[in-house]
Amino acid sequence: MRGSLFGIAVATMAVFGLAGERVHSAEAEGSVVPQARVIASAADFSILSPRERVEPENQIVAERLESLLPTLMAEVGLDMWLIINREYAEDPVYFTLVPQPSLAARRTTMLVFHRQADGSVAKLSVNRYPLGAPYESAWAGGDLDAQWRALADLIVQKNPARIGINVSPHWPVADGLTHALHERLVSELPTEIAQRLVSAENLSIRWLETRTASELEIYPHIVGIARGVIAEAFSSRVITPGVTTTDDVAWFIRERFESMGLPIWFMPYVNRQAAGIPCEKDAAFCGVSGVIRQGDVLHTDVGICYLKLCTDTQEMGYVARVGESEVPAGLRAAMTKGNRWQDILTSQFVTGRTGNEVLAATRAAADKEKIVSSTYTHPLGFVGHAPGPTIGMWDNQGPTPVQGDWPLYPSTVYAIEGNIKHALPEWQGQWVQVKLEQDAVFDGERVVYLAGRQATWHLIK
Repeated sequence: MRGSLFGIAVATMAVFGLAGERVHSAEAEGSVVPQARVIASAADFSILSPRERVEPENQIVAERLESLLPTLMAEVGLDMWLIINREYAEDPVYFTLVPQPSLAARRTTMLVFHRQADGSVAKLSVNRYPLGAPYESAWAGGDLDAQWRALADLIVQKNPARIGINVSPHWPVADGLTHALHERLVSELPTEIAQRLVSAENLSIRWLETRTASELEIYPHIVGIARGVIAEAFSSRVITPGVTTTDDVAWFIRERFESMGLPIWFMPYVNRQAAGIPCEKDAAFCGVSGVIRQGDVLHTDVGICYLKLCTDTQEMGYVARVGESEVPAGLRAAMTKGNRWQDILTSQFVTGRTGNEVLAATRAAADKEKIVSSTYTHPLGFVGHAPGPTIGMWDNQGPTPVQGDWPLYPSTVYAIEGNIKHALPEWQGQWVQVKLEQDAVFDGERVVYLAGRQATWHLIK
């Protein structure tokens, strides 16, 4: 499936049946929701052992360093990029650059990326413990003072015009060079060379947010696992109405991932809504914890990381009452409205448009259709809340300075996150909140859900 992102998107839709599925609702009887997909269980997905993960992870790192990094360094105009960090105080970018198994920077580890005349990038390490391929060791084995002298000599020898270091007032992931290491670096370099040090903020963000063809090939599988565990949790295999609590379900999700050797990046969250439990129109979030009852609306928020890529998913379930064989019409209409909000949001994705511009256009279009909604979408990648354009915050539906001003680039992945509220006839007009979050790639022209999206309720009966 390697090739253009357009080809990847088409192939992904073909493989995973993302053309859509027919759903039924009070407002859209028999309509087709594009890219809808039902995933019944995580048991349908293979999972590599920790040892088996090393080879594909290292292959992807090598491909990124060889193919992606030269393009990005040229894009931001850097001739050299320095990553300098110490054991247990690693730069946030460090683990995305080094081969596995690597659990820490050994003592003081220095990586040097030098853009050469032919456009390629030399990958060098100045490190007491050589990293091996794809890095060439420029120095190894001496004491700390000798290491710093070796780094300074290397920089002087290469004579780069602009040297990027990871310092940033606004982006934590681009601020990994500690104060003490920064001071030492400046003191070791000749003054004229030290004056060439500039922030590598833009390079760090572009490196972290950009997905390669190989990563996009495996990402649907990872997201599918997360969605499969949610389906298992929101079923009668886990939930006994009147007995099971929301915390029980949350711990099932956590322990299910642990049984597969998959780390979560936050504790799974499960809550319930029901008739008689107030949900105000202007409330940021609706839902409570406690014993799950028949007639409850359930919501969960789940995130895992596998093969270095992270997910963030929210889905909705309904606990059937005695005699019910399907989800009430009002809830089906609410899900349809939630899918419509997703379509409004993703239709605003345009290369070069900022997160704040996408948010403003989404809010205007949703308001025009009288959809009560809130948008708080964020990039995904090596971490769950990844760098890139922020598209709204749950507590701020206006512009977000700096992060919201970042533009959309192709080959980037997002958690399409937000919620709608719907007045539910079955609850005498009480509001129900449908909180949705599905992971998708923006290929520069359109948004494609990596493992489909929820368009029908999980039904527990």
